[in-house]
Amino acid sequence: MGAAEEGVKGGAHDGVEQGVDSEFLSLERELSLLMRRARASSGEMARQVHPDLEPAAYGLLVCLDDSGPQRATDLAAYIGVGKATMSRQLRALEELGLVAREPDPADGRAWLIQLTPDGRTRYRTVREGRRAQYVRRLAGWDRAEVAELARLLGQLNASADT
Repeated sequence: MGAAEEGVKGGAHDGVEQGVDSEFLSLERELSLLMRRARASSGEMARQVHPDLEPAAYGLLVCLDDSGPQRATDLAAYIGVGKATMSRQLRALEELGLVAREPDPADGRAWLIQLTPDGRTRYRTVREGRRAQYVRRLAGWDRAEVAELARLLGQLNASADT
């Protein structure tokens, strides 16, 4: 079912619920569809990195590749999970050989988590495949439109952080 077909179901009249701007209803519909597809895609990408990798842990690989070694507490804050969940996910990633812990030179009591060389190679291979999909899907778009979409999504993500 396409995004346009999803919106008219569930009590909406002519695509607009009482008291709600149609633009925000459209935005909600499109973002919901995008998030469902992103979750499915994240699960597939996680399996491509390693068949036993949990989809929820894939985001940790993204963060570590983007930002370099991080403390577990910083990773937990970035992903939005508790300490126990983070500990479990990191233990699983270590067992899969995707991340390693090293003492934090700034604080001997803390540990930094980093991608292993194998973890980095596996993650980047999958990331490049995903990027190639975006290039194929958006081949008919003007580069300025792609840049504008990236800018708007960045603005949306930034507003979620505040």
